[in-house]
Amino acid sequence: MISDESLFHNALITLYLIAPPTFISLIFLQAPYGKHHRPGWGPNLPPPLAWFLMESPTLWLTLLLFPHGQHSSNPKSIILITPFLIHYFNRTCLYPLRLLTSPSKRTSNGFPFSVALMAFVYNLLNAYLQSRFVSHYKVYDVGCWFWFKFFGGVGVFLCGLWINVWSDKVLLRLKGEGKGYVVPKGGLFEVVTCPNYFGEIVEWLGWALMTWSWVGLGFFFYTCANLVPRALANHKWYLEKFGEDYPKNRKAVIPYLC
Repeated sequence: MISDESLFHNALITLYLIAPPTFISLIFLQAPYGKHHRPGWGPNLPPPLAWFLMESPTLWLTLLLFPHGQHSSNPKSIILITPFLIHYFNRTCLYPLRLLTSPSKRTSNGFPFSVALMAFVYNLLNAYLQSRFVSHYKVYDVGCWFWFKFFGGVGVFLCGLWINVWSDKVLLRLKGEGKGYVVPKGGLFEVVTCPNYFGEIVEWLGWALMTWSWVGLGFFFYTCANLVPRALANHKWYLEKFGEDYPKNRKAVIPYLC
């Protein structure tokens, strides 16, 4: 029977191994949801239900595993896992509720069950890694070094969380106005097409700093591998749809870079 240490090690290697093929495949083939929705991917789920189900392991698996870690009663481990849970409470519970109550839900395309299933499996892997590392495998520093890393990282994380949540609200409001797709304006939308993705990338950069670990860094790398290609595809979609009316100075996801 495989030991937990071996399982954790193999899961971490898997996280790093799946990032490059994810990036390469998404450059050529966009996940078929949202503005990229297309038939041929099997049955669809209502988007609020899909988001709730596929993101849910980050809450229930984390809460299930965390109490069994050797550091589960350490205040530092509890404080450290909190930003992770805050993000995924928003993504698992609050974001689907906003989708459900948005006027745009009447015209939203479905979310392919096959895509939701792949995301569910990834979230199982990632929730296991992050929760098990924080509660069991991390070596907690004595003195100020832990707090220096934590507060530096959490400052970055909270900036990203604010950008992510604000951008999602703007996009849902625009869709709820019933005018179809329009050019988003204001805030970071003036410099990038997908500030919601940029915000999430910043969040997990903050998480990598907070955890100061290969586990957190792997999560950040995979987030980039997943979101950067989609942001590039969204940027191309807006340019093709709006042509000369779309601001040419905007980048796709990283302000002033790409």
